[in-house]
Amino acid sequence: MRPVESAEARRAGPALPTGRGELSDGVVRALLGHPGAPLPPGSAADEADPYGEDLHLALYLCYELHYRGFRGVDPDREWDPALLRLRAELERPFLRALRTDTGSRTDSDEAFAGILVERLDVDGLSHFLRDEGELWQLREYAAQRSLYHLKEADPHAWVIPRLRGRAKAAMVAVEFDEFGGGRADRMHSRLFADLMTDLGLDTAYGRYVGAATGEMLASVNLMSMFGLHRALRGALVGHFAAVEVTSSPASRRLAEAMRRAGAGEAAVHFYAEHVEADAVHEQVVRRDVVGGLLEDEPWLEADVAFGVDATDLLDTRLATRTLAAWRDGVSSLRTPL
Repeated sequence: MRPVESAEARRAGPALPTGRGELSDGVVRALLGHPGAPLPPGSAADEADPYGEDLHLALYLCYELHYRGFRGVDPDREWDPALLRLRAELERPFLRALRTDTGSRTDSDEAFAGILVERLDVDGLSHFLRDEGELWQLREYAAQRSLYHLKEADPHAWVIPRLRGRAKAAMVAVEFDEFGGGRADRMHSRLFADLMTDLGLDTAYGRYVGAATGEMLASVNLMSMFGLHRALRGALVGHFAAVEVTSSPASRRLAEAMRRAGAGEAAVHFYAEHVEADAVHEQVVRRDVVGGLLEDEPWLEADVAFGVDATDLLDTRLATRTLAAWRDGVSSLRTPL
């Protein structure tokens, strides 16, 4: 049985995970050392798989310095110039690959059309979990998703000061719901922690980074990259809208999956809550956040479309890897629970 961490250790932030290659090993070593410790050369990022585990763990570590940081790492490392330079070098091949693999769509309505109507022959994670998922698979799904859901809405909050007028007001309204409408016990991150408790998982922030696949890390990194760059604010809005558009039907299936597997009341509640909330959010986001942004800055339409398409691309990559493992009867995680 894994030792229980002290409350002091949890407050100090998550432990740094083990690296997965030259890039992430180098970042871990640098964070454990002192400012000025050698980092991997930028050329290593250009030679790495732009969707690979090594690059995305390294990028995830750089981004987490802007959230809760890591135990034993000086908070001032958030603005270490050398780490920021490396982060930019890691982002470059990732962003280039995303733009290449999503094409050059410029019509946001066309991008949304691809996700607004569910295909009858679709074979996604939520469909599998609803129809045949077992409790161990639901636990793996929740462990991976905890990388985002334990900070749900945080990456999207970065865009608020970069919006104006109707788009900004609507974005704040949706985020207010995500953060529990002013009640800590209703924050979606808190509700997900309750779900994890029902499933017998550790609710510590960052606990499952080491088990998460490169595909999951890439999905979380996408949000952080879009959120932290003002130049990508249109892509962040497109991403956020894509999440809200697809969340309600997927959440309904996941609530059914949790109920069928006997996962517990809190596990069912997290997804049942999203069925109603995200159905409303979808309308507000498309009409007022996307609509307000493009009314104010119409030149960002191609970026909105890119955000939608990039989200769909990475979600598909994650589903493909996870389902392939489960259909072979093996864990989808790097290290089984």
